[in-house]
Amino acid sequence: MHIVEKYIKLLRVWIPDPEEVWKSAEIATDYRVGDKVLRLLLEDGTELDYSVNPESLPPLRNPDILVGENDLTALSYLHEPAVLHNLRIRFAESKLIYTYSGIILVAMNPYKQLPIYGDAIIHAYSGQNMGDMDPHIFAVAEEAYKQMARYNRNQSIIVSGESGAGKTVSARYAMRYFATVSKSGSNAHVEDKVLASNPITEAVGNAKTTRNDNSSRFGKYTEISFDEQNQIIGANMRTYLLEKSRVVFQGVPKNLIIREWEAILSLRV
Repeated sequence: MHIVEKYIKLLRVWIPDPEEVWKSAEIATDYRVGDKVLRLLLEDGTELDYSVNPESLPPLRNPDILVGENDLTALSYLHEPAVLHNLRIRFAESKLIYTYSGIILVAMNPYKQLPIYGDAIIHAYSGQNMGDMDPHIFAVAEEAYKQMARYNRNQSIIVSGESGAGKTVSARYAMRYFATVSKSGSNAHVEDKVLASNPITEAVGNAKTTRNDNSSRFGKYTEISFDEQNQIIGANMRTYLLEKSRVVFQGVPKNLIIREWEAILSLRV
């Protein structure tokens, strides 16, 4: 018998929880191969015998010194509970909505305006490398703009997320950054002109879902054009992908479904 590496007394793990999704617990007794349970001590002082096997040991928790890292790839253990906990600490306690995961920027929607998008912030990120300052949508935009201007290569920024995550607003801030750093003059409000098309696109591309009464069921590719001086000269919506299967028919009313099931059950009786 030998101790499984790292699953020893006083280390902490994450265990599933029906309310909090993941709950932290401290290992109370060293785990050895063959043990059917792992003795844990919950944060409220409750002792728990957690059923385990060598293939399903609970994920280990990162040391407190790493909690709140601005880049998820810097964590010792990168798994679902570690990611969720790190994002929660940054958002709830530090009031930070942006976190890196390598070259990916993770954004938490605060559902309110924040004073972190003014011209002073734009100029602060201008010319900086992506990891030199705190995570921000401007850092991603600056990296794309710099690569385009320096190497004369087309760049793409993919904005993805569930309905209500803030995709449109993030795209707007990226376009505002380009307009400001490129000193595009009269084109400084290009993001307003591009986003003015939203009412038209959303008129035929939205549907009610279980999580959003007005959920966008489409994706679009907006191309921003720059001249030789790297100034914005226009924008085009090059591709518009409509998820037709979700918007070409009405969903069955819930009360009708209930009546159908009642009819089926009555027939069985």
